[in-house]
Parts: sequence; C-alpha cells; structure tokens
Amino acid sequence: MTHGTQHSAEDPRNADTLISINGVMKHRSEAMVSVFDSGFVLGDGVWEGFRVLGGHPLFLDAHLDRLYEGAKAILLDIGLDRERLTRAIYATLDANNMHGDGVHIRLMVTRGVKSTPYQDPRVTIGPATIVIIPEYKTASTDTAARGLSLFTVHVRRGAPDVQDPKLNSHSKLNCITACIQAYGAGADEALMLDPHGFVATCNSTHFFIVRKGEVWTSTGQYCLGGITRANIITLCRENGIPVFEKSFSLTDVYGADEAFVTGTFGGVVPVHTVDQRGVGNEPRAEDARGPMVQRLQSLYRAFAAADAAARVRPA
Repeated sequence: MTHGTQHSAEDPRNADTLISINGVMKHRSEAMVSVFDSGFVLGDGVWEGFRVLGGHPLFLDAHLDRLYEGAKAILLDIGLDRERLTRAIYATLDANNMHGDGVHIRLMVTRGVKSTPYQDPRVTIGPATIVIIPEYKTASTDTAARGLSLFTVHVRRGAPDVQDPKLNSHSKLNCITACIQAYGAGADEALMLDPHGFVATCNSTHFFIVRKGEVWTSTGQYCLGGITRANIITLCRENGIPVFEKSFSLTDVYGADEAFVTGTFGGVVPVHTVDQRGVGNEPRAEDARGPMVQRLQSLYRAFAAADAAARVRPA
C-alpha cells in the first residue's frame, strides 16, 4: 500500500518549520487559527499546493490563476494581490531557508473569522485568513515506478450546479468519502465516475489511459482544472503524441495498454491495477511504467526544470 501519490518519507526537519499565518511566522507547534474561522466552521475557502524546485514554486502563475478564479467564484476577497501573495510565499520559504528542491507548499485562504458559527458570509468579521505551510516533502521514487492500484467507487463527481468540481475548495468531503471507500477495498486511490457513468478523475489526482499509442483523459467537465493535467496535455501536443479529452467507460480502462495519474506532488505516476484488473497485457510487478509513461515522466521532468529555471524571485 503506497497511500497514493502523496506518499513520502517523514523528514525530521518538519518538526521546526515556520508557518505563515496572515504574514506572521509561527513555529509549527504554535500555528493555529480561531475555532470561529470560516475554514474550520464550514470549509469555506480555497487552496493550492505547490511543489518547489530550485527554490521556486513550480507553475506558480497557473496555480494563482486557479486560486483567484476560485476566490472570485465564491466572492472571497483574498486581501492581497498576486504580487504581494507571491512575496508572502517566497518570504515563507526564506524564513525556513528552503532554497532548493524537495519542498511542498500548501497555501490556504479562508473567508476569515466569523462572529458566530453560521454559514452566512455576512457574519464574517475580519479579513481573509491566509495560511502558508511549507514542508520538506519529496515524492516517492518507488511509487513513481511501482505505481498505484485504483478502485472505482460509488461516489460520483457531481454536476456544477450542485458543487462545482472546478472549485478547489476546502470542502473536500466528496473526495474524502471516495478515498475511504477505495482504501477500504484495499486500493491506493479512488477512481470516480461522472454523473453519466463515464470516467471522470481520481479522488486526489487526474486519470489518463493509453490505448494504441493514444493518450486519453476525461472531458474535464467533472474534475478540477488540474495544472499537471494541463501540462501533460500540452506536452503530448508539443511532442506529437495523440491526446484526447473525451468520454470513455470502464471497459476502455480495463482494456488499456497503460494508465497513469497526474498531480502536483507526484507528477506522473503509473497505475498497475484498476478494480483488481492488471493494466496492460504484460504484468510489470516491480516497475509498472510502460513506454508512454516513461516518456511522459521524462518530458515532464524537463518541463518542470525549465519552469523553475525561468522563474525570477520577486525583488
């Protein structure tokens, strides 16, 4: 059991990291928010995760686009423009002397403190709460080779008029219940269907299959606008790999030559089993990567390195 793409070795340095809460650095053991905070009371907020390479948050512009778009959708005033929020992220890295690789950041923005535990945003009495958590955290190389097992759960990704899956909100119970069912069935992650029964996404990553040299992923209508997902689609198009965003069924998945998931932390991770069915015709017990996954992992590593090299720290 790998515990999904978030599996990593524990790092003792994390015990003494400093966490930014509204610009104030707090020791990890003292980093707290109010019990009246909107995020704690109701899961009212938006968030982003960043992997840090060479001291730079990867694909920062795309992540901030998604953050501010989500905040606008729920009428949440972050209180900082992009430039100041970028400075706050780098300031948190600097406070922890995190200037290299192997760092992951969780940026969380909630609506702020409420006068009483009630859902109406008008009872919020302060500015947004902005928390930046940096951790020494490196994706497992074993998981990147050995891969994951998936289990198709009954929990569906819903339509946008219920809770829009495009929102990267603090309210993740839909994904959590899917995850619980998956690990209860002995799998690493959940494969989730859309309201029509087609494959949508996983509980914490995006799902792809490879069939006869073509890369398929869902239409994207019922999943978060994944940054890594979009990067892989771009890399396919730029390197002559046929890629399609389309509806496909579990039968297509069971007959796939390869399968993989994408995510900010793990990058490109192979899938070796779906619903107790091995992926591909030839079992790959020690290394689940087929030729397409290996190629995409290589292309993505180079793409990420180029993004980090091109990034300039704010003055």
